[in-house]
Amino acid sequence: MGLLNLISLLAGLALFLYGITLMGDGLNLVAGNKLEVVLYRLTSSRVRGILLGTVVTAVIQSSSAASVMCIGFVNAGLMQFGQAVSVILGSILGTSITGWIICLSHVEGGSGWVELLSTAAITGLVAIAGIILRKFSKKVIHHHIGDILMGFAVLMFGMSTMSAAVEPLRYSSEFLNLMVTLSHPLLGFLVGASFTAIIQSSAAAVGILQALSLTGALSFAEAFPLLLGIAVGGALPVLLGALGANVNGVRTAVAHLVIDVIGALLCGCVFYALNAMLHFSFLHSEVTIVDVAAMNTAFRLVTVLLLAPFIGAIEKLTDLLVRQPASTPTEPELTPIRLEERFVRYPALALEQSHLVINEMAMLVKESIDGAAALQESYSEDGYRAVCGLEEQVDRYEDALGSYLLQITPTELTTEQNENLHKFLHAITDFERISDHARNLAESAKEMQDKKLEFSQVAEYELRVLRTAVSEIVELTIRAFVENDVSLALQVEPLEEVIDGLCDEMRSHHIDRLQRGISTLQHGFVFNDLLTNYERVGDHCSNVAVAMIELQHDLFDTHEYIDSLKSIKDAAFSENYERFRETYGIQSE
Repeated sequence: MGLLNLISLLAGLALFLYGITLMGDGLNLVAGNKLEVVLYRLTSSRVRGILLGTVVTAVIQSSSAASVMCIGFVNAGLMQFGQAVSVILGSILGTSITGWIICLSHVEGGSGWVELLSTAAITGLVAIAGIILRKFSKKVIHHHIGDILMGFAVLMFGMSTMSAAVEPLRYSSEFLNLMVTLSHPLLGFLVGASFTAIIQSSAAAVGILQALSLTGALSFAEAFPLLLGIAVGGALPVLLGALGANVNGVRTAVAHLVIDVIGALLCGCVFYALNAMLHFSFLHSEVTIVDVAAMNTAFRLVTVLLLAPFIGAIEKLTDLLVRQPASTPTEPELTPIRLEERFVRYPALALEQSHLVINEMAMLVKESIDGAAALQESYSEDGYRAVCGLEEQVDRYEDALGSYLLQITPTELTTEQNENLHKFLHAITDFERISDHARNLAESAKEMQDKKLEFSQVAEYELRVLRTAVSEIVELTIRAFVENDVSLALQVEPLEEVIDGLCDEMRSHHIDRLQRGISTLQHGFVFNDLLTNYERVGDHCSNVAVAMIELQHDLFDTHEYIDSLKSIKDAAFSENYERFRETYGIQSE
């Protein structure tokens, strides 16, 4: 093989890899970018995990990508290690679909209109259709379909380029001797594993093997050990994807290698043992491009069928290989915030995980508001420190979530994903502000304790009513957000308006008490601080609810929406408003 042929081979490999990536990304986007979410939600059984792993890998055209997603799931605590093993088994089978797609690159045409069935014609027509959709359609979905078609065309062209580059090898005595050498099982296995580890794509390695089969110099004896090695070498990208993961994440990556090694050893040992007894006549027969694809699929299917009943044993073996490090006594750590960086390139997963983490943040906010309210009735230093600690934890959540969500922003998002991203960014800001006001309320309680201040019975009664109303609006808001329930969100704004009116009425009553000498200025400062913070809590709850309602109705101006809502006061708003006003009305002194 000359230098020009080598350059052509590498160029064809580059186009092949790019075509696979482009086609897989396009298929994923056309599928609504939800395959990853389905993958970790629906893996409750081993059989289902294997099937889903197969389907998802067939769509995204990468077993290593599917396995790295599993590492992320396990690392983030979204999937059990045993579930990940079943998905990895499925991904090992799903990646063989690429070999069958490559077979299309060797479709022969005939004369006349039958020429349209040739590889060159199919590739050309697909490329033309793809570029038309990509450049002249305004619909995003058509752009993604165009990417799929263009990816397929680039893959086919890359395969054709590789096939042309290796064509001269059929006349090379050195190459023919090398092929004979590779028929030795161990040597063929090592070459296949090493080459795949270098290019980090088992699909591409199989594609090159299929290109070599077109020279007529590749027999079953050489192809089989190479395929076994290719399967094992494909585990390297997965192992690299586990860098920085926790123990279970690393175990997930090692499980991929364990499955590949055991599968190759079992299939290899059984095959060569049978050959020693039966002397297979086909061993030195020439293999075709279709034979390589079929052999690859059969080997992977047998691996899955043999190992599926022993997922538990694979788990135990992997646990022995990757041991849990001995724990050392440390100071108590803050609540971990599990935002898996590996999911940033998969927006659906990143947003789904963000929602779960924001839910945790919201629960801390609810706890801080309840704790601050409890301090108003019965102050304790432990309670005060607890509220301050919760506020610090919520700050950590906001920082981590804000940074994580901003990493997702540059990626291509669907309309729904973009809306959720903006909703989440708004929510974390408002939740963090609510926890700030909870701390302010706790500090007001501490001030009253330190200064030995006590409100009048009437003022205490009014504050108790207000605390109950604020507790309900916080609970309503958090439930609406966690459950994504717009019907609950619609109840927040009427309650917020009742709280505003309640605060105004309480201020008026307190001024009257000051004028009558029942309260002092010191009481007045603290009382006003309490009202201001409770009122701000209601405002931030309103912001969260309104953002949800806006997205439901495709509205984008928060203030305009609130103004129109209050001015129209439809039947539902008025009904909720009157109900809350009746519940939280205060009696005049």
